Amino acid sequence: MESVAGAGLATWSLSSAAGCADHLARGANIGAAPQANEMKETVLAEGIGRVDVSFSERGAGQQVLLLHGGGGPASVTPWADLLAAKTRARVVTPTHPGLVGTPRPDTLTSVGGLARVYAALIDKLGLDGVSVMGHSIGGWIAAELGLLAGARIGSLVLIDAVGIEVPDHPAEDVFGGTPATPNARVLKMYAGTMMDPSLRPRLSASAVPPTLVVWGDNDGVVDREYGRAYARAISGAEFRLLRGVGHSPQLDAPEVLAESVWPFVAKHARLVRQSSSAT
Repeated sequence: MESVAGAGLATWSLSSAAGCADHLARGANIGAAPQANEMKETVLAEGIGRVDVSFSERGAGQQVLLLHGGGGPASVTPWADLLAAKTRARVVTPTHPGLVGTPRPDTLTSVGGLARVYAALIDKLGLDGVSVMGHSIGGWIAAELGLLAGARIGSLVLIDAVGIEVPDHPAEDVFGGTPATPNARVLKMYAGTMMDPSLRPRLSASAVPPTLVVWGDNDGVVDREYGRAYARAISGAEFRLLRGVGHSPQLDAPEVLAESVWPFVAKHARLVRQSSSAT
């Protein structure tokens, strides 16, 4: 099923997380965002071992695990604040190990490995019925997580995700050439050429949690037909196109994105543990 949402209410253009935060502070009618707590947990991931995971947590209610893309945690932080302020949500936003100075064990080198780390984090934090949302590379991780830990997940929201192979509509290889920064080197190690040829058939052959695929129609990294192919690969997935939006809807049109995804998340919400809902 496909639907279209317009970004007419978000006529401004943003190119950075800082710009998004400034917009929210100046004019968005969302109320005060809950205080974000900076936290760290050590998890035991299958085939990897002990991994220290740094994350921020804000709000209370429906569990949300929000996975950032190549822009790093700052690229989703303002939108996490918005979600927590506009909805009854507990939003957990981890930093992929090895980025922005966080430690990474030598055994953690792939998107599949990151999915195993976050499966362990879901268990450690008791994120029952969590909605896993991921942008770009984070969407790829979310798709792998849906395959790995679907029984614990209430829904998946894939936002301009990469990871599948679509021969006629390839993803732009943004990590081509020699990485110039430590963060770029880590991202290239994880993401390689932006896709895993085995992911699309694995998604098609498996039971995956209810999935919403959201796409900016002006995405210059992975075009809308790539997004439609992602949705077709997952049985029952819904596809939502955002007009006038690029590769990062959480920056280009944060309120439109929140309004587009939250009814789907609420529809597939599960009861959380009493200890979580009481916070």
